[in-house]
Order: sequence, then structure tokens, then C-alpha cells
Amino acid sequence: MSILLKTAVWAGGWPLARQLEAAATNPQATQMTFLQRLLARNADTIFGREHGFDRIRTAADYRRVVPVADYERLRPYVNRLLAGESNILTASPPLMFARTSGTTGQPKYIPITRESEAGGSRLMRQWLYRALQDRPRFLDRATLGIVSPGVEGYVPCGLPYGSVSGRIYQQIPAVVQRSYAVPYPVFEIKDYDARYFAIARFALTRSLSFISTPNPSTLIRLANIIATQADRLIRAIHDGDLGIDAGNLSAVLQPFFKPQPRRARQLARIVQQFGTLRPQDCWPELQLLGCWTGGSAGLQAQHLAAHFGPVPLRDLGYLASEARITLPLENNTAAGLLALTENYYEFVPEAAVDDANPPVLGCHELEVGQRYSLLLTTAAGLYRYCIHDIVEVTGFYRATPLLAFARKGKDMSNLVGEKLHANHVMLAMDQVQQRYGLSVLRYTLQPNDDATGYALQVELTEDAPTLSPDWWSEIFAPAFERALAAVNLEYGQKRDSQRLAPVTVQVMPSGWSESVIRQAIAQGKRDVQFKWPVLRSHQGIAGAVGS
Repeated sequence: MSILLKTAVWAGGWPLARQLEAAATNPQATQMTFLQRLLARNADTIFGREHGFDRIRTAADYRRVVPVADYERLRPYVNRLLAGESNILTASPPLMFARTSGTTGQPKYIPITRESEAGGSRLMRQWLYRALQDRPRFLDRATLGIVSPGVEGYVPCGLPYGSVSGRIYQQIPAVVQRSYAVPYPVFEIKDYDARYFAIARFALTRSLSFISTPNPSTLIRLANIIATQADRLIRAIHDGDLGIDAGNLSAVLQPFFKPQPRRARQLARIVQQFGTLRPQDCWPELQLLGCWTGGSAGLQAQHLAAHFGPVPLRDLGYLASEARITLPLENNTAAGLLALTENYYEFVPEAAVDDANPPVLGCHELEVGQRYSLLLTTAAGLYRYCIHDIVEVTGFYRATPLLAFARKGKDMSNLVGEKLHANHVMLAMDQVQQRYGLSVLRYTLQPNDDATGYALQVELTEDAPTLSPDWWSEIFAPAFERALAAVNLEYGQKRDSQRLAPVTVQVMPSGWSESVIRQAIAQGKRDVQFKWPVLRSHQGIAGAVGS
């Protein structure tokens, strides 16, 4: 099996590697070729006709006639796709939609077309090819890939929405599926605790050489399940059952079970020897971990060695629901090569993001060490789309920049993939204030990196009644989190899966917010320009809030 899989990776990766080398030597020409082909293909769409795609000849033309857009600007077009209309954003109809949280409380539905899906597959094949060059044995044993369900629901026209990675997992050839430790139906288990237990139960029966999932917090959660549920897991493996109730999926998974008393005894000896069950002892053949290592995810990735041992980390690349953007070229770095042939990119210098008419640069104009806000144009119909991410240029490969995700942009925070926006915080606080009749003067939500969660600081008006600490922790905090989960899908998912810790609440003394404002003005901020930080994106910056 290993030989067949490696042969397929080599065969699929080598021609793509040659294309990548050619593109990287002339990024400006490669990007213009992509843009011109995209605009020509979609010139007769509703969006293309409205914006004169057929008259665009240069990058300057494109910037002049197509405005920078966030999702809300594109939502009317996407809503027409959801209703079943065609030829709206792209000539190719969407195959499905990726659903993610919008900044207004309404979810975003990102169209996935044949072209965008094929581009993602090309980058995935290239990722495997280059990882195999660095770690020739990483496909020798079974693979554990952890994904979200490919289908989570359906939009009004009947098309599915869900996870692109889950869709790919379902569609891979049977010869490759046999190397996967966990059958796809496991990822459709609704209950998070049951799902993680089932993932661990299947994975522990195999010798693994490669584990892959975007968010390192998922791997930490898996390690904790293995340690705390060791006895149940070993018993289920010994008896040949799932060990939990998976609802109607229990019958679907039953054919995958068989008693494995020998493996159960091996795991029991590990517990006896070390006093616990750790991934590094269960999978001594492990060669590579694939996950995000940049931005706030990097803080989680630093803890992986304690569970998995000194295994190299390879970033999966800068990717989002909207697009796959970079291809990492080596291990233990968050930086990756800009995927020139899959999307068109524009960059705004970080310092100029708030300018009325900021400079917009092509990828060939970037500088090492500088940070930029990214504008995306994709094969799936996002045009000059502001993804609200800040990236840093760490170097160049040939003439093409190497980018690392630095952080979410203005008014956003992202510890483990929740993509929390200040609007979500305000919507949640408004709901809770109305429900309990609170009189709040100011508040700030800030990340707590050590606890992998958020701390909410609240200052009440002077005439507000005094409420006990127990009320804030037992009544207010859970209600605030429920409201957050209602307006942000990812926040609710990350809390349900326990990858995010509960929000903590601190009632600040009278005058706290005024002292924060005075401190900011003393440091050079103009009082007329000061914007109260409802949500902070960095714990370090937020440390001054409570001082």
C-alpha cells in the first residue's frame, strides 16, 4: 500500500512542481495570465457585465472598475446563487458552498466551483509531493486526517454546504482510503465528545506515520481524550466495538470493527509503563504532523511536542474557506510560497489599511519583513475580496514572495479558528444586556492565550446595582457565550469541542475605561480618533486594559 501511495504522489506531484518553478520565476506575468483568463471566462456573468470584464486589459483597469469588496457587498450575488440562479459570479455553477461566520451575525456561504476545487487539489498534491521529498517515510504507515463533515446541510436550491476537506476525504480513491485510519462516517457523528472518542478509538488500532488537521488545538484535544479515556478506549479495542453510542451511525460503523486483543494489550502495557497513554508512545513510527503553525495557532502548535514527541511540523499552508493561498516548501515554518496559478492577489501595506485611498501592490512589489492586508480574487467568484487577514513576507523563492499568516485584521481575533469579530461581541452583549437589564458603560473582550479562551472586562454605570461574583460567572458568562455562539458558528463549535475555554468575566472598578482612554492619549493617540476596543486581537496589547 505504501509503495502504491508514494508512486501516486510522485506521479501527480512532479509535473506540478515543474509548473510551480516556471511560475515562480515571473510572478507578475503568471498573475496577469491568471487574471485575464478568469475575467474572459466570466465576462458574460451578471457580475462580469456589471463591471465590464470584457474591457479590462491591465491590473490598473481591474482596480479602477472593480471595487474592493467584503462579503456583505457580495452577499446579494451569493443569495441569488443560493436561490438557484446561474451565471451570477462565475460561468461555472457552484458545486457546493463552504459556510463560515459572517461579521454581521449572518453566516457567509462561499461558493466552490469545479475550477476552485481543482486548484485546491493541485496544491494538496504538491504539498504531499514536497513533504515526501523531505520525509520519505511519512507515508509508510497509516494516515490520520481529521476533517469536518463534507455535507452539513443544504441551501434553498438544494446544493450542499459543508467542509471542502470533508468532501475531498469522501472522494479519494479506494486504494488511498485504505491507508486512512478513520473511516469517513466518524466525522459525521454530531456529538463532539463522541466524535473525538471515535477518532481516537480507530486511530489507536493502527500504526500511524502521518497525522494531519489544520488546527493544532484539535490534536491537543485528541491527545487529552486518549489520556483521560484510556481504559474505555482499550476495552473497546479489545472487544471490537465502538465504545460509545454514535446514534444511527453506530450501525454504519459496525462493519469496521473487529476484536483486537493484541493491540489492546500493547496499549495496556504502555499505560502500565508510563502511567498514562500518550500519542508519542502509541505511534512510535510517527514521521510528520501537518497543521497550522502561524498566527495564534502557532501558540497551540508549541505544545504538540509534549504529546506527540519531537516530530517535525509541516504547515498545511495559509488556507481559508475562501481559498488555499500558500504552499509551504519546508518543515517547521509557517511561511509558504504564494500559489500564483490558483488566485489573483493584491496587497495593501498594513500601515495604510485605514487610509481613504491606500496604495495597492502586486505580489512582485512586496518587501521582506513587511506586513500587508490581502485582497483575493478567486476562481470561485470572489473579486477583490478583503479577507481581513494580515500576512508577513518572510523571504522569496525565485522571484515570488514567501508569506506567513500573521493575524486577523482589524477588529478580529482568532485563537483556534473561531474568527471572532467585534460585531459578534457587540451583538452578544446587546442581547445579554437586554435580557438582564444591565447598565454597562464599556467592555472589552480580549484573548487569554494561556487558557486558550477569552476574558471579558466590564465596567458598569455608577447607578448600576451590585451583582455577586457568582452571578457573573454562573449566569452572565454562560448567557454571553450562548449569544456569541448564536452569531458566530465557529465560536460555538470550538466551545462545544472544548478547544476554547469558557469566557471569564471581570467587573472593573468605576473609572477604569476613562483611565484606559487617558493612557492611550498620553501615548500619542488623538482623542477624536480613539476607538474603544470592544475586541482586542492580542493578549499582550490588552494587558494594559486591566492595569
